[in-house]
Amino acid sequence: MHHPQDYLERILTSRVYDVAIETPLEPAPNLSRRFNNTILLKREDLQPVFSFKLRGAYNKMAKLTTEQLEKGVITASAGNHAQGVALSAQKIGCEAIIVMPVTTPQVKIDGVTRRGGKVVLSGESFSDAYQHAMKLVAETGKTYIPPFDDPDVIAGQGTIGMEILRQHPGPVDAVFVAIGGGGLAAGVASYIKRLKPEIKVIGVQPVDSDAMKQSIDKGERVELKDVGLFADGVAVKLVGEETFRICRELLDEIILVDTDAICAAIKDIFEDTRSITEPAGALAVAAVKAYVEREGCRGKTFVAINCGANMNFDRLRHVSERSELGERREAIIAVTIPEAPGSFKRFCAVIGNRSITEFNYRYADDKTAHVFVGVQISSKEDVTRIIDDLKSNGLDGIDLTDNELAKLHIRHLVGGHAPALRDERILRFEFPERPGALMRFLDAMRTDWNISLFHYRNHGADYGRVLVGIQVPGYDNEAFQTFLDSLGYPYIEETNNPAYKLFLGKTAL
Repeated sequence: MHHPQDYLERILTSRVYDVAIETPLEPAPNLSRRFNNTILLKREDLQPVFSFKLRGAYNKMAKLTTEQLEKGVITASAGNHAQGVALSAQKIGCEAIIVMPVTTPQVKIDGVTRRGGKVVLSGESFSDAYQHAMKLVAETGKTYIPPFDDPDVIAGQGTIGMEILRQHPGPVDAVFVAIGGGGLAAGVASYIKRLKPEIKVIGVQPVDSDAMKQSIDKGERVELKDVGLFADGVAVKLVGEETFRICRELLDEIILVDTDAICAAIKDIFEDTRSITEPAGALAVAAVKAYVEREGCRGKTFVAINCGANMNFDRLRHVSERSELGERREAIIAVTIPEAPGSFKRFCAVIGNRSITEFNYRYADDKTAHVFVGVQISSKEDVTRIIDDLKSNGLDGIDLTDNELAKLHIRHLVGGHAPALRDERILRFEFPERPGALMRFLDAMRTDWNISLFHYRNHGADYGRVLVGIQVPGYDNEAFQTFLDSLGYPYIEETNNPAYKLFLGKTAL
């Protein structure tokens, strides 16, 4: 067995700098100011493969024999280790076969093939890919390069801990490190705890990929049946034997964070660095925030290892939407209002000048209607105040901020056919997106015609876009046109749009 003290020499003599760079340890001024502590980011996202994994992969491969290198190497990886092995093989000059889960983001697959690695997709998680990789090892005689459970890989990742202590000789209260299989946490903890045992080393995992935490809690390795795939870089069902031993002995604790908190951390990092991390890369920042909130500490110094930035661009839509919820900057509220003249206006008056992120309303029947609204908030107490204000105005409100069904699906499904409606006209409006613009639009929309549909979503663009349904009897068409001209907002009539007729209109096509 390799004991923690054995790793000091291994880390000091690691061959990582043939391909890796010493990444900067940068202050995060906005985060530090918001949380009243000094928060430093270890920028492993700046490595040539945009992840720390290059360190361990190269350190392992640099110690292979000439005969082993001639046969080539195989590894299994969710993506970042794969790119590290591919670049290391390119540097050393050997063949590399990379087995990756079928769920791996395309950006990581492209990163491997661009560096000469041969990609084989198999299974839905790292553990599935590993089983296939072992089969290929037996068939080909190539050397397997473990992504985490190997002393040389652990030592390579441990050079990050060495750099942190060298780059910040002053006091550090805690270092936060993401855990998938445990190689990074084991390496960093081995170095820091040997030289400065007073510094806490705190692991971080997603709530749906917490194999290390469950294993430490139980005292033996626990294999998860399923893992969450949002933070694919740490989607590991079973941690390593050696990494488990080291983490159980040296980590001070493991903090679990959810998807919303991860998305909020990605946004925080972007605001401080203008870089976009992948979900696994933002785990450490999410944990710093949770730790500070739990402990109420001020004036401390925390290091968050920003361990990867291999993000698929199309995921940003989801990240942006969930980040407000993770930061508790958006509340989702469902409100039932009477289907009667003035009730919609009364609801709008209660919302007042609060910043609206989303607004969905659809006529339900002759008695009631349902409104789904997103509101920017500064604290959980704001939601309570809004619900109380609604109740005092005779309107029933429900807080859906923590409701996964509402966040994932209902917000995109509000609406539907309204067979009882007559004379509905559909109009799409645009207005300059600035604070209070939606409420000014609503004020201008106050008419004697019944509003039967209303949809608005703030997408951060320069123009807000609103879809409105209004019941206008045929004899009022001229007066309605005069009203539209007086509004002063550009609009397009969509009453004959096939999408409206199929999914929202009185009857389908």
